Amino acid sequence: MERKTADEYPQELLDLFHEYQHGDMDRRTFMRSIGKFAVGGLTAAAIFESLTPNYAWAQTVPKDDKTLKLSYETVESPQGNGSIKGYLAKPAKGKKFASVIVIHENRGLNPYIEDVARRLAKAGYMAFAPDGLTSVGGYPGDEQKGAAAFRTVDGKKMTEDFVAAALWLKKRSDSTGKLGAVGFCFGGGMVNQLAVRLGKDLNAGVVFYGRQAGVADVPKIEAPLMFNYAGNDQGVNAGIAAYEKALSENKKKFESFTYEGKQHGFHNDTTPRFDAEAAKLAWERTLDFFKKNLK
Repeated sequence: MERKTADEYPQELLDLFHEYQHGDMDRRTFMRSIGKFAVGGLTAAAIFESLTPNYAWAQTVPKDDKTLKLSYETVESPQGNGSIKGYLAKPAKGKKFASVIVIHENRGLNPYIEDVARRLAKAGYMAFAPDGLTSVGGYPGDEQKGAAAFRTVDGKKMTEDFVAAALWLKKRSDSTGKLGAVGFCFGGGMVNQLAVRLGKDLNAGVVFYGRQAGVADVPKIEAPLMFNYAGNDQGVNAGIAAYEKALSENKKKFESFTYEGKQHGFHNDTTPRFDAEAAKLAWERTLDFFKKNLK
């Protein structure tokens, strides 16, 4: 399938897709809603397919890269769902690494997020990407099934699973003890939550278009944070002002960037919402931020 870009779609269509992706609209309603965009021989089904993730586009670091050591690991999570599985990526050479927990969108541990973990390993980090869907059988290999499964997981227990995974990663014998976190969409919101929960145990957090933590919880945050927001993301962006005001008033360290005209999900290179220029810049900023705070 030919890759399309966001500017080839009406913003209203992208907004409808955003609602569908986040479970605010079922598939039948979404297909009915996009019918008006099916013109000139284009069908609603073809539009839907063009918006659906293509994971062949996401692989920037091969799964068999010989410079990396890759494995699936299981972490005990007694306060959560019992255990959580995840994908561990680290350089093949070296004894101790600064570590980064990678938190997925509301789909589970898909190939895009595994590739992000490998990208971090190529940059010299030990990265662990847990699968929040572990308790319901894990990422099913299909986006729509993943989204449906995600809505069945106990949210509080899943948060405990991510806390357990982060602390497991930090305390590993091959970790330097420096811990960062990066997350996208749902995962971005989870990074904010981890900053609250982990306090001094988190050394840096990078949020990609994720919901903010509660203003009342801001005093608990110790880690410096970086925010990468999309300009066309009204739902998430509505919370920026109050959150950043609270961070400033509590003298917390943070950097905030908004990529104007870009869509929620602009870093995810499997869908048309991906923006190569914004993704590249945001990732460079992310690596610089981790280098400054973790290495």
